[in-house]
Amino acid sequence: MNNRELTEKAYEIAREQYSNSGVDTDIALAKMDNVVISLHCWQADDVGGFETPDATLTGGGIQATGNYPGKATSISELKKDLEKVLSLLPGKYRLNLHALYGDFGGELVDRDQIEPKHFQTWIDWCREQGIGMDFNPSFFSHPKAQAGFTLSSKDESIRQFWVEHLKRCRKISAEIGRQLGTPCVMNIWIPDGSKDIPVDRNAHRVLLKKSLDEAFAVTYPKEHLKDALESKLFGIGAEAMTVGSQEFYLGYAIQHNKLICLDNGHFHPTEQVGDKVTSCLLYVDELLLHLTRPIRWDSDHAVTLNEDVQLIASEIIRNDFLNRVNIGLDFFDASINRLGAYIVGSRAAKKAFMIAMLEPFARLKELEENGQLFERLALLEELKTKPFGAVWDYYCLKSGVPVGEDYIAEVQEYERTVLSLR
Repeated sequence: MNNRELTEKAYEIAREQYSNSGVDTDIALAKMDNVVISLHCWQADDVGGFETPDATLTGGGIQATGNYPGKATSISELKKDLEKVLSLLPGKYRLNLHALYGDFGGELVDRDQIEPKHFQTWIDWCREQGIGMDFNPSFFSHPKAQAGFTLSSKDESIRQFWVEHLKRCRKISAEIGRQLGTPCVMNIWIPDGSKDIPVDRNAHRVLLKKSLDEAFAVTYPKEHLKDALESKLFGIGAEAMTVGSQEFYLGYAIQHNKLICLDNGHFHPTEQVGDKVTSCLLYVDELLLHLTRPIRWDSDHAVTLNEDVQLIASEIIRNDFLNRVNIGLDFFDASINRLGAYIVGSRAAKKAFMIAMLEPFARLKELEENGQLFERLALLEELKTKPFGAVWDYYCLKSGVPVGEDYIAEVQEYERTVLSLR
């Protein structure tokens, strides 16, 4: 019996076992088409971008660790890497691009001067790939971010520089959404904060609100652009206070009908971001997720199938919130094969959503409402050893991508023939 036959046979057995628990695996597989993940471009080159030939991170709360060989050093290399990644992943995806990855043709274009034309080749590439595209202003790795404040800077010339950058990024994002026919989610994260305890937190937050108000003055169609705001607990050089706290952005998002971005690496280690999903969606129309794997802090390790990610996925599926949640990845590990990190993290995120779809939620909810808490706990435990892997392998088989660990050899071959030659 060959591998395909084994995968199909295992799936038939798994389908019957799940059916006995009241779950239709065929329906779950069909619903996986609704789980669209936005792949972050910055995993392929350690968040360097292509503004200058020797682009490297220069501060502002971002740090990639490691020096594994083979990182992308040009737009063509990055596109080639992304195409390889997409060929090894099941289901549907998007591209998530930062502003410093524009196609500037060798010119020095400062961030307050970027235009849609600098991203046209990316738009065309996404159209060729049949995928949507999301976008991010880049408020780091720039001389005018070195003081630690951008949109909340008390230096008016610096603040206005970054407001203009944000305005232009919104215009670019709206054009992306218009051309590709799917809304571009534009996420705002700034590194603004204080290394030591400040006495005037309020002034910076007043300025941040003022900057956002100015940048959002122009209204774009929602079918072209969705604005999102991302908070953070602390960052490098901003350990004592971050201006864009969760309370600040959640309040702003509710008041101005913006998306709130929940990054599960941006909170206290004991906070569960999955627990925040239903609370936030009572007050905002949509969420943006940034899935990562923090170890002790926001260290941006590749996502793995852990309890934190599983709870996020389960809360979304249990409440039928997929149409109100935009799913993105956010990690950049330079210590291992970068494509391997992409694939492990992307597959892990998809697996979490598939597991959630294979849960007999109606039965579990009935047990809970009847006060049958032992029975609820027992069923949840038994679900952990159901043959989920057989369903996942069948999903990969039907998607035409490597099944199980077969993708490892594909990545190794790409490293030998492409990455090692850079």
